[in-house]
Amino acid sequence: MTRKLVVIGAGMASGRMLEQLFEHAPGEWDVTLFNAEPRGNYNRLMLSPVLSGDKTYDQIVTHDDDWYLAHGVTCRFGESVTAIDREAQVVHGKNGPVEYDALVIATGSAPFIIPLPGHKLPGVVAYRDLEDTNAMIEASRPGTSAVVIGGGLLGLEAAAGMAARGAEVTVIHLMGHLMERQLDPAAGYLLQKDLEKRGIRIHCTGATKAILGTDRVEAVALEDGTTYPADLVCMAVGIRPETRLANDAGLEVARGITVTDQMRTSDPAIFALGECVEHDGQLFGLVAPLYDQAKVLAATLAGTDAAFKPVQTATKLKVTGCDLFSAGDFADGPGREDIVFRDPGRGIYKRLILEGDRLIGAVMYGDTADGAWFFDKIRSGADISVDRDTLIFGPAFVGGAQADPLAAVAALPPEAEICGCNGVCKGTIVTAIQGGASTLDAVRGLTKASASCGTCTGLVEQVMALTLGDSFAANANPPMCKCTDHTHEDVRRLIKSMGLKSIPAVMQDLGWKTVGGCASCRPALNYYLLADWPLDYRDDRQSRFVNERNHANIQKDGTYSVVPRMWGGVTTSTELRAIADAADRYAVPLIKVTGGQRIDLLGVKKEDLPAIWSDFNQAGMVSGHAYAKGLRTVKTCVGTDFCRFGTQDSTGLGIRLEKLLWGSWTPAKVKLGVSGCPRNCAEATCKDIGVICVDSGFQISVAGAAGMDVRETVPLLTVETEDEVCDMIAAFVQLYREHARYLHRIYKWVDKVGLDWCRDQVADPDIRAGLLARFQLSQSVYQTDPWAELAARPADWAPVADLRMRAAE
Repeated sequence: MTRKLVVIGAGMASGRMLEQLFEHAPGEWDVTLFNAEPRGNYNRLMLSPVLSGDKTYDQIVTHDDDWYLAHGVTCRFGESVTAIDREAQVVHGKNGPVEYDALVIATGSAPFIIPLPGHKLPGVVAYRDLEDTNAMIEASRPGTSAVVIGGGLLGLEAAAGMAARGAEVTVIHLMGHLMERQLDPAAGYLLQKDLEKRGIRIHCTGATKAILGTDRVEAVALEDGTTYPADLVCMAVGIRPETRLANDAGLEVARGITVTDQMRTSDPAIFALGECVEHDGQLFGLVAPLYDQAKVLAATLAGTDAAFKPVQTATKLKVTGCDLFSAGDFADGPGREDIVFRDPGRGIYKRLILEGDRLIGAVMYGDTADGAWFFDKIRSGADISVDRDTLIFGPAFVGGAQADPLAAVAALPPEAEICGCNGVCKGTIVTAIQGGASTLDAVRGLTKASASCGTCTGLVEQVMALTLGDSFAANANPPMCKCTDHTHEDVRRLIKSMGLKSIPAVMQDLGWKTVGGCASCRPALNYYLLADWPLDYRDDRQSRFVNERNHANIQKDGTYSVVPRMWGGVTTSTELRAIADAADRYAVPLIKVTGGQRIDLLGVKKEDLPAIWSDFNQAGMVSGHAYAKGLRTVKTCVGTDFCRFGTQDSTGLGIRLEKLLWGSWTPAKVKLGVSGCPRNCAEATCKDIGVICVDSGFQISVAGAAGMDVRETVPLLTVETEDEVCDMIAAFVQLYREHARYLHRIYKWVDKVGLDWCRDQVADPDIRAGLLARFQLSQSVYQTDPWAELAARPADWAPVADLRMRAAE
């Protein structure tokens, strides 16, 4: 017989518990889920990337409507619970009661608000949920000022996120250094310096006196007389377990709701988990123990034996570019000694705290790669006396000689946590790999390891290398080039989050090893900066490949191929005469019709390029961008105007799309096709983006290829109007521009991120509107004809050869 389970709170702890329960006891419980927020479970740890703009809310949703529907969960979102009637076993919500056989309280925690004068003014927020995050996003614009009270984990993540959006941010911290609970003064100092480099003002030993303002926040005053202007104040000074419902119901409550090892409260029918509970006098605020609680409670509800035993946890800061790790006890004390490594030039600091022959604490800043290995030493209480002399250098130098680089991950037990954001242990990852997950994306899809903040990606890959052995694709996501240890994804994320707006700024702040970079990284950096900062960054011609520098394709004899644009493959007698005249005037040896429905003039001398560009420009013809990492062609059939099978005006739509998209620099070349009927004369199903016209509208498909890889497109969306086609494709192209790795064609990018994710992004009206706005902004800057510009200024293109680029080409 199905029993009734009521859960109060749709947070990460209860969400993980439901996942486990549905897996191990399917169909045994009829679940009703209350949540005061008007939504279900999302990854609150990822609110920081949402605030900074690195992620959207949709990307951090853990359980969507389809998931709840598939598991038969009755969702009462946006509804607060008003009372618990323990005797009748009824939960009273604002919209009516519901009976339970078992009740789970997962109400989390409430932010502590210092009762300062002015703390109730509009513009004072905490940092606990999506509403708080959206309030900070709304207030974080260039020219605005924000004050964060509290220099702990949440406060610094809030400060970094608002600063990334352009706000001038000040952090006020009562103690002498940042994150004093997790860091010693030396590491706190390094963290402060890194944040100050980003333009965040840090004021330590600052006691807040009052929040000033009349109708809303205007400033923050400190006890020492300092005043900071503020359009928004984020109070991030701590949390308290949310126990009001439990108190009102007469449950045993200390600092939190008191629970047993099975997560049972003082009422046998009521359980609790998460930040609202207290177990053996201990409160919990990190995700790892909450997920352990979820596993235990799911087992208990499924009728199996389980017990919650808290373990030590480690701390990482989710501020992009700040590598920080802290675990264990690092306070000074009798009988304790420490080992310290400092490299100020690289901003690296490591401190290990020993008590006898045991490692009891570790603080690392700037280089945290060995954090999991040190953490396991702390938790296991292992004897480190033999390795004491080389311990600070990590597992690669155990015993005084460089050892197997996988030795550290090999030594980790199956229960060792690898991904803190999602609570994924080594054993879970190994099981997924043994079950067939042989790529990082496959492991992410099955386990969620490294799918959130990404800081554990390297460790996950080490587990893969250890498990797969020789079959592991080493360096599946290698650094950009020899100049840096950062991957393309790292660089894209850091450019945005750190506000880096020039190639020298990227190389300086990200520690480039080669002065000036190389022919591999400079074009990629140039593209990423173009895509992220269209108003602030000016295209660096010398950071492009030779074809893009000279706006024509170089041939094996040193001459060039010149391809004027023919919109949708349509031309006129005037354009044909201009092409014939140019061919005669510049002694073009070969004139060829291309597969993209254009005419190619091959064998043009380099010194003739400005003149031939000028001639075409006077004839009203622009560059076909046949050389570009951008839109190449839109191939069309004749459609309804002449073809008796045509269902829509494929020629007109192709021309419209080409005029909309031309000039949009992209990670790699982009080809489109528009076919007027399913007979597909324009070969739309092997293009990067294809449109098939049907009687009812337009079928949009993506990720095709007809080169070294041959791929058929896969369906993206079906729409009814040409306007929708243009909006959907422009939004999809912008999504590709913002997220793909440089030189990756659309099919490689879609394979990496998943078609479902792309479809969800483009189909969502709000996300699509944002993508279109950013696409139009970029086009307003870069949709110009380079032939016309350079023909008017031939000195700008003439041989100013970049030796760095030539060496690679």
